[in-house]
Amino acid sequence: MSFRAAYVTFPGSNCDRDMAMALEKVSGVAPTRIWHGDSELPDRLDLIALPGGFSYGDYLRSGAMAAHSPIMRAVKEAAGRGVPVLGVCNGFQVLTEAGLLPGALMRNAGQTFICRTVPLRVENSQSLYTAGYEAGQVIRIPVAHHDGNYFADEDTLDRLEGEGRVAFRYVDTCNGSRRDIAGVLNEAGNVLGMMPHPERAIEEDHGGTDGRALFESAVRGLVGA
Repeated sequence: MSFRAAYVTFPGSNCDRDMAMALEKVSGVAPTRIWHGDSELPDRLDLIALPGGFSYGDYLRSGAMAAHSPIMRAVKEAAGRGVPVLGVCNGFQVLTEAGLLPGALMRNAGQTFICRTVPLRVENSQSLYTAGYEAGQVIRIPVAHHDGNYFADEDTLDRLEGEGRVAFRYVDTCNGSRRDIAGVLNEAGNVLGMMPHPERAIEEDHGGTDGRALFESAVRGLVGA
């Protein structure tokens, strides 16, 4: 059985090609491009990816308008059935705005756009996406965001920590995120949202391969490749 993935392009997405290339390079199968205005997904998908960018120009609030795009109803229904959904950067923002993940992404502390490679610590190595890493392992992944400051109330943060749903944490203070959280999972573990860009760290020519294991973990876990 071949790996079948899809990625959603919103108006203003600018990392959709990066995501598509990462999925194809790791799985050997080109993913299906889905336009935000579509209302249906292909019948069988192993993974849905929401890429980075500036959907709808970040007007109103980052990810807020994209969360109401027609395709998001199908994405939410698929996630509810257990289909894995990966949201990176703007995709993470969309997932929170759509209610698929708790919390919100706010303007960075310092009000500046951050674009650099940062160290992340793997907090949960037992998920579909992180099984290729060791718990506590420090990896280096690029970030590029202006609204990556993760916020949730203390009760929600305690629940995320207690349930092992913090997937990645910034080693150094990055953007003001509460408890330095860089990526979180939903209760079922099939939805991951993260600010850093693993799709930009899969080839040595691009500065490192620490993001590759995330995609390899998902492919192996889903189709045994």
